[in-house]
Amino acid sequence: MCLLLFAYQVHPEYPLVIAANRDEFHQRPAAPADWWEKDHILAGRDLEAGGTWLGVNRLGQFAVITNYRDRDSPLPGARSRGELVVQALTASHDGWSQLQALDAEAEHYNGYNLVFGSSQGVFSYSNRSRKRAELEPGIYGLSNHLLETPWPKVRRGKAELERYLASGDLPALAPLVDLLANRQQAEADELPATGLKPDWERRLSAMFIVSSDYGTRASTGIVMDRNGEVGFLERCFAANGDQTDEREFHFSSTT
Repeated sequence: MCLLLFAYQVHPEYPLVIAANRDEFHQRPAAPADWWEKDHILAGRDLEAGGTWLGVNRLGQFAVITNYRDRDSPLPGARSRGELVVQALTASHDGWSQLQALDAEAEHYNGYNLVFGSSQGVFSYSNRSRKRAELEPGIYGLSNHLLETPWPKVRRGKAELERYLASGDLPALAPLVDLLANRQQAEADELPATGLKPDWERRLSAMFIVSSDYGTRASTGIVMDRNGEVGFLERCFAANGDQTDEREFHFSSTT
């Protein structure tokens, strides 16, 4: 994922609301969201490395990963970051134990941020900051830096999510995914400096990215209510930004 927005324990009826865009090279093969029979995971699948970028499980737990945009060269022989989402969704130990395990293996991966948990507790970890945290209630945003780094797309997305929470649309999933479709690019003086050329820095500043080789491949909205009901909507897109698929799921978590 390259943009994650979520509200944790903000709405009294819906303690967890998630909206996320996956940005990736269009040539990298992937399968749309579906249930993984062996692991009881609902997620898309990266067909190159076998992991995923975002998923939920039957227990009402979720996990999402974003890459950390590094100036450094990729780590030779690095393990797939998508496996960390699967590990978080299949782990048998508590959140703090998972954070410790992530930190112990931090140097085996290129830069990432992982957010995981449930409506009862949300945790975050970055192998760049090495910060382990259990989050307080609030509205959060994450792109390709650290959690709550105020890049323009993060600020814009958080404001859109706040409006959604106040709109009365909950628990409708379509308006939640709609807010991820904003293609507005940041002005030059707002752009972060991450080592990219200015034209690419601006292109990637949009919440929804459209380009021929790299862009937004999927938009996902997830709503969990206080009774354990989960709604999940994914839309997939082609390189020109046109929608190619939409899948919606509803289930009762077993927690």
